[in-house]
Amino acid sequence: MRMGFSPFTAGLSYRESFDLAAELGLFLEITYDQHEMDPRLPGARELAAMGQAAGVGFTLHLPFVDWNLASLVPEVQRLSLERTQQAIAFGAEIGAFCGVLHTGLVPLRLPEAITHAHHRLHQALAGLELAIPVALENLGLSRSDLLETPAELVDLLEAHPQYGFCLDVGHALIQRGPGGSQEYHRLLKSRLIHFHLHDNQGSRDEHLPCGSGGVDWAWVREVLGGFAGTVALEVTGGVEGVRQSVALLRGSF
Repeated sequence: MRMGFSPFTAGLSYRESFDLAAELGLFLEITYDQHEMDPRLPGARELAAMGQAAGVGFTLHLPFVDWNLASLVPEVQRLSLERTQQAIAFGAEIGAFCGVLHTGLVPLRLPEAITHAHHRLHQALAGLELAIPVALENLGLSRSDLLETPAELVDLLEAHPQYGFCLDVGHALIQRGPGGSQEYHRLLKSRLIHFHLHDNQGSRDEHLPCGSGGVDWAWVREVLGGFAGTVALEVTGGVEGVRQSVALLRGSF
């Protein structure tokens, strides 16, 4: 198992993040949206060189800001596809172990709109060229999220075997309650290649350091003990939030 953290969620600069990752033996999960928004950030080639110099690898969170692969508006979906494909190429250039992809939105909750949005998402997933492994992430955080149940994500992954699964334990707690992560794991263990780990009190997506909320960390540690993929901390709290989370997760290893 490889463990890393998101500088974006932790609120850390790349300089701070590379230093902390090198010290703790972690990788960095890069947020692609940041690189689209801020031209001051390093490009893919420079970022790859920084990683090589520090001995730090990467995973990549693919676009999710102002983005919707399931959009009913053709131009919005076209731009979302284009941005996602560019992000995958970015991930390949930095040598990312995998990329994480959301599954789309449908704010207009009418039966016909939902059906069409599912069709649009299937089209989008079929059309992407995957230069790195890509994992679809469980959401179910708001009424606008297209997929409302674990069964829908199971069906989507069965239709697109080229994708893996990212289990976000904080999202699962909010969507399905205390047993949500276990439910997703039971249904999609064979497709699981990546974890997102953070905590909350069960009602909103707080991204607290691990051990600060209601996630069953004893279960998480047990599962991670036999996991061969990648695990990214998406925790707030800066350096101390990352340290607290790493200490909790490594306590049983």
